[in-house]
Amino acid sequence: MLELMKRRTVDLLVEQFWKQGYLTVSRKFGTYLPEPGKVGIFDVDIIAKQKNNYAIGITLTADDLRDKDLVEKINFLATRQTKFTNRRVLLFIGTPVNIFKNVKVLLETFSPEIRKNIRLFQIEERQPHYIRRSRKTENVLFS
Repeated sequence: MLELMKRRTVDLLVEQFWKQGYLTVSRKFGTYLPEPGKVGIFDVDIIAKQKNNYAIGITLTADDLRDKDLVEKINFLATRQTKFTNRRVLLFIGTPVNIFKNVKVLLETFSPEIRKNIRLFQIEERQPHYIRRSRKTENVLFS
């Protein structure tokens, strides 16, 4: 059950990458794409590319907020640069709605230069607009 929730949050974060114009290079729980390797000593969920710009994506849960290494992880991943061109690598962080404010407060403790390199997203399950929310009983004119 926990892995299914984690898989769904990674899928929703991939959608955020697509909305920003990034192509997914590697991702966790992917069928056709390889799993991303560790960046330093930290696990990441997604690595994406847009032209010559790269981005790293991680998803956070309520358990991750209790982790003592979370600040170090975010700081490390937000200060990454590409190997040869020294371009900054953006860090996309996806969180559920219920812990979004807590993560936002945590990110405010970082320096403005680091915060400039972080994109925070709410990832939530939403119902497609084409599904009827409720079926009303109506009087049938023709049968």
